[in-house]
Amino acid sequence: MTGRILVTGAAGFIGSHVAERLLADGQAVVLLDGFTSYYERWRKEANVATARAHPNATFLELDLRTDDLAPALDGVDRIIHLAAMPGLPRSWTEMETYTACNLTATYRLLEAARAADVRRYVQISTSSVYGESALGDETQPLEPVSPYGVTKLAAEYLVGAYVQTHGFPATILRYFSIYGPRQRPDMAYHRFIEAMLDGQPITVFGDGRQSRSSTYIADAVEGTVCALAEGAVGEVYNIGGGERIELLDVIRILGETIGIEPTVEFGPARPGDQRHTGADTSKAAAAFGYAPGWAPADGLRAQIDWHRSLREGGR
Repeated sequence: MTGRILVTGAAGFIGSHVAERLLADGQAVVLLDGFTSYYERWRKEANVATARAHPNATFLELDLRTDDLAPALDGVDRIIHLAAMPGLPRSWTEMETYTACNLTATYRLLEAARAADVRRYVQISTSSVYGESALGDETQPLEPVSPYGVTKLAAEYLVGAYVQTHGFPATILRYFSIYGPRQRPDMAYHRFIEAMLDGQPITVFGDGRQSRSSTYIADAVEGTVCALAEGAVGEVYNIGGGERIELLDVIRILGETIGIEPTVEFGPARPGDQRHTGADTSKAAAAFGYAPGWAPADGLRAQIDWHRSLREGGR
């Protein structure tokens, strides 16, 4: 009999969407979140509300760094490990927190998963492990330029050690700049949309010519669910959007969709920010049919609609 799926970080931006998709697919899901203080708890509570109300969902508020994880693994045979301390700027000043959340927590989860004889495990990583530029496939050099990227790469190596030493059934996904409804409030598209809806100027760090193959949330969810089912043990896959776009073009699309002329103020580039990312996802396509389907304009429009719906309905 198929067991339950544990989703860590289930109250986060991506985790809540992944949980809802699994539940819609008829899976029994354990939703785990520690509600770290990276941003307001009410946002996370709102994110997870729909999934939490599902009859096939079990919700646990646990801290992966310190709490007993055995209750979270009860009846679980698959894990999607999304929980992490995200974001680049804070990682320069809070290294202990990033190490604990991104590395120590992963170690404790791996140990609990081994004890529970989990049969599938997906570790969520990031394009930040590649460094200033992430252009190409999974064979690019791994040269992170932020403490955040360093801790995420260390977690990848830890998972790899479990695969090699214990035959642990893990697959690693490297996400490229996820966006869409529920995006974290510190992320650029969220900040830009909120400022434009308020008629306020937006701040761009750097010259605005940096480019991303940003990934719409539905594409990220699809890739994650497929990797859980069909990703090869010990392999790493890029999960990215199908089109690179410069930041100034994103701002133009947002302005046109909202119906304003954006006022852009430029600030200094932030240390550790990537200059260009462009995901080659051919490996994921061959392994489990990954094919990003959302064009940037469509995804940005959907995110704007979500921001507007929040304003209409309140918190």
